[in-house]
Amino acid sequence: MKTSFISEKATIGNNVTIGHFCIIEDDVMIGDDTTIEHYCILKKDVVIGKKNTIRSYVEFRENTVTGDNCYIDSKVSSSGNCKIGDNVTLRYGTILARGVEIGDNSYLCPRVMTNNLNSEMSAVGGAKIGKNCFIGTHSVIQYGLEIGDNVIVGSMAFVNKDVAADQTVVGIPAKVK
Repeated sequence: MKTSFISEKATIGNNVTIGHFCIIEDDVMIGDDTTIEHYCILKKDVVIGKKNTIRSYVEFRENTVTGDNCYIDSKVSSSGNCKIGDNVTLRYGTILARGVEIGDNSYLCPRVMTNNLNSEMSAVGGAKIGKNCFIGTHSVIQYGLEIGDNVIVGSMAFVNKDVAADQTVVGIPAKVK
């Protein structure tokens, strides 16, 4: 019994495991040694690197790209055109707005939310998060921001301004600690 839809135009690497009830659309590429659990949706032109683990109920919209050796927890979603570096962890319930970029070796805790709309409801692009960053649980990162390398964002912080490299920010709005 066929339980997942995998487009004939998808490219699936070696030693890939795909769970039940997944939808993998045209021109998706999945790298070697990757595990995709149940109920995942990978829209057109998604690229998944090698040695990734993607848990259940993940949705990546068009043109989302992951590097290698990433851990994508359950219920993570991407609005599309996102770039996720190597060795990145996205914990459950994280939302990546359209255009978000995440550098290598970064860790986003559960339920981090990014935004790509300004107050006039115009799309201005998602945040650029640097390498080796740690973003705390329930943090909100506003549109178009740049977060430098080696930044720590405290849990439940509201980041509404750029953050320079090697900083720790906490609070609402987030301020350097």
